[in-house]
Amino acid sequence: MKPYVICLMHSSLDGRTHPSRWRPKGAGTDWFEKIHDELGGDAWVIGRVTGAEFAKGKPYPATEATFPRQSWFARRDAKTYGVVLDAQGKIGWGRSDIGGDPIVVVLTERVPDSHLAGLRGEGVSYIFAGKSEIDLGLTLDILARELGVKRLLVEGGGVANGAFLRAGLIDEFNLILSPAIDGAKGAPFVFDSTEAHGDRRAPITAMTLESTRELGGGVLLLRYLIKNDPQAASR
Repeated sequence: MKPYVICLMHSSLDGRTHPSRWRPKGAGTDWFEKIHDELGGDAWVIGRVTGAEFAKGKPYPATEATFPRQSWFARRDAKTYGVVLDAQGKIGWGRSDIGGDPIVVVLTERVPDSHLAGLRGEGVSYIFAGKSEIDLGLTLDILARELGVKRLLVEGGGVANGAFLRAGLIDEFNLILSPAIDGAKGAPFVFDSTEAHGDRRAPITAMTLESTRELGGGVLLLRYLIKNDPQAASR
């Protein structure tokens, strides 16, 4: 069964997600981890660009070894997993966890064997979810089946969030909204897309405001339940 998927993001009033650019500065920027913990996911997922911000290593060296394009797990007993979408295997990790949560990388079959050797050497788990592009529905299926994930937090960046949204896979959206504005070009949004998917719309049929919670200092937590076209996730 598909995990229950919650997208959690923190943004300014204009939907931008880099707090360093917000004005006034420091407007409620300490709430994300608190709400993340409250939501209690079995795993959380981010995209390659956000994932690279946590990396400490370099690209892995060439190898003559070959590996099957099958899932490989360094651990299956963690309370929470940190899942990173890295279709082409660009991130050299130099670590096996983020904040104590073991890393699970989602790859396509096009990644080189040298990358798989590097991941194994660092104790970084990986799964394959497509030949050349990541199939997010398949990703959720593997996480549920192999690691028992029942509740997944999607936490950006905007391109990754947008991909889950357009695939009709997000069940709930929690937005921490700060009383600040970015107001300039170049900052990422809560939901975004690549040029290739710029004209594709999310299959949302309804959104219900489930709750509004004041966090203090003008910061709000908005919780929306999302209803998607039931055919979207199977396309």
